[in-house]
Amino acid sequence: MSNPHFPAGAKPLSASAFDRFAREVAKYPAEQAQSAVMACLAIVQQEQGFVSLESEKVVADFLGMPQIAVHEVTTFYNMYNQQPTGRFKLNVCTNLPCQLRDGVTALSHLEKKLGVTMGGTTDDGMFTLQQSECLGACADSPVMLVNDRTMCSFMSNEKLDQLIDGLRASSKEDAA
Repeated sequence: MSNPHFPAGAKPLSASAFDRFAREVAKYPAEQAQSAVMACLAIVQQEQGFVSLESEKVVADFLGMPQIAVHEVTTFYNMYNQQPTGRFKLNVCTNLPCQLRDGVTALSHLEKKLGVTMGGTTDDGMFTLQQSECLGACADSPVMLVNDRTMCSFMSNEKLDQLIDGLRASSKEDAA
């Protein structure tokens, strides 16, 4: 049976995702359902790992808003992945305070160590290197965020090497 809330050929969301959408929408007055857009996009990303154009359409239809309005939210906030990412998403702050405290050096070091440029994913699918405009930890710069959850501060080349090596090792342990 096809899902009327999902375009043909796209990977459908689970019934649980739609239930969660409904719970988020219920937090707002009926005429302001679109206020749940960020929560619904987060649900999509939790379930599918990224937010596709097809998923944006589903959210737009569910909330009764234009798809372009959902796309504007997805593209404005860097917490939403618009394509699949590696197992570890590394968001490096490129704002001025981080840049003034060796952020350029940290970013360059990561690009060389991982063999990718900003926006790229390593060949093994392990790491995606992304830019963040500000992570709100200027006093601890340079900083980066791992998988949108773990803040890493004062990122020297040595600390970056330890972090990358530790993440690789934890992946090997998980696979065993």
